[in-house]
Amino acid sequence: MTASQPQQQPEQRLACALRWAVAAAIASLAGCAAPPPAATGTGAATTDAAGSTTASRPPPDGSSVAGQARTFSTQLATYTSVGFDSVPGWARDDFSESWPAFLGSCKVLTGRGAEWKEVCARALKVDGKSSTAIRGFFEGEFSAYQIRDDDRRPDGVVTGYFEPEIAGARQYGAPFIYPVYGQPEDMLFADARKLPPGNGTVAARVEGRNVVVQTGLSTRDMGAPGLYALDLSAISRDTLDRKVRLRVEGKQLLPYYTREEIETKGAPNAKVLAFVSSATALYEMQIQGSGRIRMANGDIVRVAYAEQNGQPFRPTLAQASNGKPRSPVKVRGSSIELQLDDGDEDDTGAVDSGTIRTRGFTLVRPVASGPVVVPGRRAAGAVSGSGIKDPSYVFFKESISPVGGPVGAFGVPLSAGRSIAVDPRSTPLGYPVFVSTRTPGSGAPMQRLTIAQDTGGAIRGAVRADYFFGNGQQAATNARRMKER
Repeated sequence: MTASQPQQQPEQRLACALRWAVAAAIASLAGCAAPPPAATGTGAATTDAAGSTTASRPPPDGSSVAGQARTFSTQLATYTSVGFDSVPGWARDDFSESWPAFLGSCKVLTGRGAEWKEVCARALKVDGKSSTAIRGFFEGEFSAYQIRDDDRRPDGVVTGYFEPEIAGARQYGAPFIYPVYGQPEDMLFADARKLPPGNGTVAARVEGRNVVVQTGLSTRDMGAPGLYALDLSAISRDTLDRKVRLRVEGKQLLPYYTREEIETKGAPNAKVLAFVSSATALYEMQIQGSGRIRMANGDIVRVAYAEQNGQPFRPTLAQASNGKPRSPVKVRGSSIELQLDDGDEDDTGAVDSGTIRTRGFTLVRPVASGPVVVPGRRAAGAVSGSGIKDPSYVFFKESISPVGGPVGAFGVPLSAGRSIAVDPRSTPLGYPVFVSTRTPGSGAPMQRLTIAQDTGGAIRGAVRADYFFGNGQQAATNARRMKER
């Protein structure tokens, strides 16, 4: 395929790397990125990349080869340097539309090293209304890399997401019977990178909200005050942020509750932010990662992602007529990655009443959703739960911003049309990512600079991006239809 035929270009991922920076890996779709300071990306992405990078010449201690080497690799991806003139649509994009999103990222990036502080200071001197000036800034400060996944394929999947709005109430009362939970106070965290290998049982202490494994101790020491047994065979290590979510039960540290356990036992240590009438709508809001809850008096309560229970995203996939999943996936560890092939029945975006189309997946809608346990309330009868089998569960926090986009995982408001969600293990948050794909429905080229500012349990894989469409019915329609190479 050639750049003169952008509508036929497969979706690509490029990463812009700051020319002078000394960081870890970078990645993105068709576009640019740069090697920033070592502390620039998320902790997970930076550590993994720095630990697994290879190149034609070794980098200085504590540095990355991004922006220096023609090609380098990490555990999840391979990065190949390309010229900006070879990026499909690079010269045609209106960079002024992405500039506010990049400056938003700078509010976080400036706290991650002197190099980023200098780059962002120079960005403030750029004419934000001049697409030419902004393009020159990126070409001067960044290097472009195309990313391929671990089997060296350059094409992947671009899906869409949006900020949904659902009806709700502050107080429990039919039909508003499903609680929207805040982050539980009894949730503990362990750094998966610091856990010993293997599946044995180790001794650990709880320090605040953090779990710290104690070296030199064995299970014979478990009776000592303040020590807990952690069974490593029961935990999932491949979370996007490398954090393991745990809870205390007696003298044991166990994985945090599954969706079924939360629905049938309740979450007494989590604040209830609101109640909604549809378990399915709440589930979709959890997958989207944010939402608006409209009260009967017209008030809007905005909620954003706060935490997740640490369980893998394993939804019930709808089946096609041939018996295969309508959303082809690849299982990696305990999680799934969305795939796209030429026979994918989801290309039209069509759905029926028995399915949920969200972030590229076509999921089975529960046949019936029953009542769930609500903290402080006695169940009138049997508690069957929502019928949703996915063990993962998202907790929210109220957003104080009444306008603008929801706050993404990077900690800044998302910009409709210019923010994307990525897998931070291969694409550091805050980085510019040029997306070359197609518009849902029409198939027209969609080639624009975006900023990686969000993540999602459903967004896994190096050549993978989720395009934020905003809020409203049109945004929802476009997001549900978006599934392109």
